[in-house]
Amino acid sequence: MKKIFLILFVFTSLTSQNKQLTLEDIFQSSKFMSKSISGIQWMKNGKAFTYLEMDTTSKLMNIMKYDATSKIRTIFIEGQNLKSIGSATPIKFSSFQLSADEKNAIFIAAPPEKQYMSRLTPAGNIFLYSLEDKTLRQLTNYSEEIYHPKFSPDGKMIGYVFSHNIYVIEISSGKIKELTNDGTKNIINGKFDWVYEEEFGIADGWRWSPDGSSIAFWQLDQTGEPDYTLTEWDSLHLTLKTMKYPKAGDPNAIVKIGIKNISNGNTDWVDLGIEQDIYVPRIVWKNSKELVVERMNRLQNKLDLILFNVETKNQSNLFSEQAEKYLEVHNDLKFLIDGSFIWTSEQDGYRHIYLYGNDGKLIRQITKGQWEVDAFYGIDEEDGAIYFSSSEVSPLQRRIYSIKLKGTNKKELTSSVGTHRGNFSPSFDFYIDNYSNHTSPNNTSLYKNNGALVESLTSNQNSNMKDYQLGVTKYFSFTSTDGINLNASLMYPADFDSTKKYPVLVYTYGGPGSQVVTDSWGGNRGVLWNSYLCQKGYLIFMVDNRGTGARGRDFRQLTYGQLGKLEVHDQVEGAKYLSSLNFVDSKRIGIWGWSYGGYMSSLTILEGADYFSMAIAVAPVTSWRFYDTIYTERFMGLPQFNSANYDDSAPINHAKKLKGKFLLVHGASDDNVHFQNAATLATALQKQGKQFSTMFYPNKNHGISGGNTTLHVYTLMTNYILENL
Repeated sequence: MKKIFLILFVFTSLTSQNKQLTLEDIFQSSKFMSKSISGIQWMKNGKAFTYLEMDTTSKLMNIMKYDATSKIRTIFIEGQNLKSIGSATPIKFSSFQLSADEKNAIFIAAPPEKQYMSRLTPAGNIFLYSLEDKTLRQLTNYSEEIYHPKFSPDGKMIGYVFSHNIYVIEISSGKIKELTNDGTKNIINGKFDWVYEEEFGIADGWRWSPDGSSIAFWQLDQTGEPDYTLTEWDSLHLTLKTMKYPKAGDPNAIVKIGIKNISNGNTDWVDLGIEQDIYVPRIVWKNSKELVVERMNRLQNKLDLILFNVETKNQSNLFSEQAEKYLEVHNDLKFLIDGSFIWTSEQDGYRHIYLYGNDGKLIRQITKGQWEVDAFYGIDEEDGAIYFSSSEVSPLQRRIYSIKLKGTNKKELTSSVGTHRGNFSPSFDFYIDNYSNHTSPNNTSLYKNNGALVESLTSNQNSNMKDYQLGVTKYFSFTSTDGINLNASLMYPADFDSTKKYPVLVYTYGGPGSQVVTDSWGGNRGVLWNSYLCQKGYLIFMVDNRGTGARGRDFRQLTYGQLGKLEVHDQVEGAKYLSSLNFVDSKRIGIWGWSYGGYMSSLTILEGADYFSMAIAVAPVTSWRFYDTIYTERFMGLPQFNSANYDDSAPINHAKKLKGKFLLVHGASDDNVHFQNAATLATALQKQGKQFSTMFYPNKNHGISGGNTTLHVYTLMTNYILENL
């Protein structure tokens, strides 16, 4: 295993002032709000982009245009103009989209209520805005939501999904045509069920062909998927929300891929094979006549690229990849003009960029080394340059690079220590860099493709922050008693005294591929709330256990089939390391986390009862049998064949080991990690006669937010820490 040595031994403090933070400052005021540029969309020429900006006078959202060459900002679409005929009130919109000729724009009306079934995309009625005559007309008037509207490539039609079917509108006439007509409660066309959205990060289930003659779409048959019912405590007789949610081992939706001819309405179906228990996480048009379908088996360790020809109806297997444990789904399939394609893979143990020929045979590995490509931004074919970000400098950082298609002339485009995220223009002449480190909130800047700064677009050196005592962070690595090198960080009070004994609060997430030890801005929780606790005399510790990201496939997949085992072991190793420090009170080490982190804190206070005196678990998974198929089975295999490890990894089966103080928190309408998890853990603890504290939040989902809820949650946790650690 590659050793990860000390990354940073840096003590940094943003302030020497004595003003004290309050929870209201952190979670209720806008005092520390970071500036940002929202809704950025590059324009077709790659030399300008649009973004959203609130008009301080009208309090309406304007769409602005920034010219990267002249650095001039102008109002592109004025919010005051977004009034449909006969209406005096501008619409409230959740998203907009330009046509290819940039003469028209689609606006999606904001949805009226929270959604459980489609959370990754705006949904609402469609409005069309003409940039030439500055008029807005409403194209649809449905009482239910519309999803995934998109202009056709020639800008003459708009396609969308409504009531589980796909429709197109002819813009000139306003005529609506239904392309699919078999959509029902269980048969959904052009969109996804909950588990695809959550675990494959995909909501839009249809694609125009490049010439606009066809639409390729997913069809999911959810008939066999079990229902899960959420209870909303908002009426006399309650409101029940039923959704499809397959848990580990349950039947999934049956997936099909169709290609609909727009002119004649005919549908061709891709042959996905005899086995129906599969996934199709991505489809990509290679050109207007050929569609590539990514077919993955249920165990998620084999993936095939199926090439389907729309004209001949012939199909073939273009490429296959297989892994011993599991493969990660990505968005990095990019076809070049000559038919060759870019693909990222972990086949050498680290995620890197590869070039394959039109026949699916490997041409070359483009990036190499014991580091991970974090994001593939694209390729400028004219220049032969590929742009990407990676952890080459350190697992704690992300830097942006370019490299030639031949794998030569790799250049770093960023130099600042910390975390960079790129947003490249379609022409690759410019990119927007979102940058932060542990002492600097997010800053947004525009650069040329050679890394030369054009202009700083936002600066977040918040003057209010300089008045407060923020914590001082140290990054380091330590070797566990069983010889594993682990990355960690420790935040100290600004007035730290090495002769005193301090209690420590450990924050964890710990899930596969995740990281908490990064040189990036942690926001209200990661910096400000932690600094608040430092003011109260606590140290804040984090360690990235085995299974976490940026250290290669083998390090991440060590936890395969046995979630919780090595992760908890490494958190205990962190507590042992802390106990070796003369300024740490080893009898007062606590741990907390949310979601997978809640799972970790629950299991750690039980399995590591001798090392942790307190734990807080927010929205925890308490048995992997309760969580969804795609995520759980990717990392645990099927429960039918791994029953013992499913049981051993469940906090509900270790309730008798509780010794310390334990606070269990959950949203009662959590559609992700169901309230069932908290309820069953509470039952298990009660059966064992274990006393614990709990708080539930009616009508709140996985994020437990809205109104005063965030302040309430963090006040609850703060008080619990102060009283019990």
